[in-house]
Amino acid sequence: MNSSGILQILLYGVVVTVGAVPLGLYMARVYQGERTWFSPVLGPVERALYKLCGIRPTEEQHWTTYAFATLAFNLVGLLVIYGLMRLQAVLPFQARFNPAGEAAVAPDLAFNTAVSFATNTNWQAYGGESTLSYLTQMMGMTVHNFTSAATGMAVLVALVRAFTRKSTKTVGNFYVDAIRSIIHILLPLSVVLTLVLVWQGVPDNLDPYVTATGLEGGTQSIAQGPVASQIAIKQLGSNGGGFFNANNSHPLENPTALNNFVDMVLLILISAGLVFSFGRMIGDTRQGRALFIAMGLMLIVGIGVVYWQEAGGNPLVHAMGVDMSSGDLAPGGNMEGKEVRFGIANSVIWAAATTGSSNGSVNAMYDSFTPLGGMVPMMNLMLNEVIFGGVGSGLHGMIVNVIITVFIAGLMVGRTPEYLGKKMEAREVKLAVLCILLFPLSVLGFGALSIVLPAGKAAIAAGGPHGLSETLYAYLSTSANNGSAFGGFSGNSLYQNTMLGVAMLLGRYLVIIPTLAIAGSLAAKKTVPSSAGTFPTHGTLFIVLLIGVILIVGGLTFFPVLALGPIVEHLMLGAGTTF
Repeated sequence: MNSSGILQILLYGVVVTVGAVPLGLYMARVYQGERTWFSPVLGPVERALYKLCGIRPTEEQHWTTYAFATLAFNLVGLLVIYGLMRLQAVLPFQARFNPAGEAAVAPDLAFNTAVSFATNTNWQAYGGESTLSYLTQMMGMTVHNFTSAATGMAVLVALVRAFTRKSTKTVGNFYVDAIRSIIHILLPLSVVLTLVLVWQGVPDNLDPYVTATGLEGGTQSIAQGPVASQIAIKQLGSNGGGFFNANNSHPLENPTALNNFVDMVLLILISAGLVFSFGRMIGDTRQGRALFIAMGLMLIVGIGVVYWQEAGGNPLVHAMGVDMSSGDLAPGGNMEGKEVRFGIANSVIWAAATTGSSNGSVNAMYDSFTPLGGMVPMMNLMLNEVIFGGVGSGLHGMIVNVIITVFIAGLMVGRTPEYLGKKMEAREVKLAVLCILLFPLSVLGFGALSIVLPAGKAAIAAGGPHGLSETLYAYLSTSANNGSAFGGFSGNSLYQNTMLGVAMLLGRYLVIIPTLAIAGSLAAKKTVPSSAGTFPTHGTLFIVLLIGVILIVGGLTFFPVLALGPIVEHLMLGAGTTF
């Protein structure tokens, strides 16, 4: 660890916080239908879409109708992207939109990828530049980066809106919330970021691949295409799927240090901003600030632990007499799997932020991290990415944990728990517990099958505890709709494409439905005025209790498997042995 790396981490935290506050207040105005600076330009576009799609913006939906609209919208999108991949070799304008002549994607891989992008997971069991045509990248991946992000934002808004309603049966209109998310938030920011990325050297064109001849006479095909426009929304929408197989470690996807820093900030910015939107929409900014502090503390601690481990280096290499200290001519530490252009500090910031935010993009290979360094991104996934999380999905996951926390606090003092003036009764607590239990059921259930069935074991490259870590991470990543992976896990097989696809579906929609059920239940309740016995949910005590509940629930659920994976591997590494 050195002063330069620590300064980069502090700068990152400051920039995210400074940017999140005004963006959060702007997004709150958008969802409340208030006028913004961009309303004269974007308002007519929004109204035109309502008219074109036959949407009545003033007509609100019961939570069951809202949930049905969410599922139907995503199902149609899933089928469209599946069809694009299966037909990409025969669609018109092949010379322009498929210059590399990519063949149809295999059915199981197409299913896995369609589910992946529809659920905001962006798990990629393929190399983008060698599998997908330009048309599929644009009409399939880029479009779904918008729609899947808008889905998460809409579900969050419905839940937040429920806290402000009194004895009503509706939670809003899914189509209105999704369209506002795209038109007023995701699209304008994506246009600006695309221009920044092109300025930094990221290509965005429809030109054919370039064949280059190296110094030794060998040839290489260099892919290009509509890259910048996809990368912009992949970061802003916490999607994470790269145009290139190497994701953000690819020099054309992430060419400069400035590009890297901007990407790191934007992959978490909207999620962080939505916390402040929450505070403004409920009329109590202290509540949003408390959640932001809880999330921020967990993120900073995670970054610190990974940085400490990676900067310390590999003890086996150190035992060989290699100097692993940093200096003017050497980065020091464990540089295996990391880009020299970015170094350790930027790699660990990205690793912690992308797994805490449901983004899933990478600028380093986590399979090469030290055991405890790789365990922190794994633990971020185990907490179901409530450290800001995906756009919308992270905050509604945090609110579910808040419900559990106030329930526990209510048991301590012998009162019916309440939050923001709403009593948390049996129905809300049961639904919150259901949201929390579905995630480990998917991870541990599918993970266990994968390490005992021959078809599942075929994907595991390493033996011993590291092989367990690879498998566990894969099902954590897909069930949490993250999409990152330990590189040694081979997911492109009929078995893994199918099972990982099912895990993605369960991790997304079996959490959305009970979340919307909670919203419907809260909207129907009366608001209870606070009293002397009301447990304050904006102070230090509540923040500590909330973090404790999150860590204890995650620890009780996943500690046994962590002990068999990265913890054992760390102990073996310290003893000088490996599998």
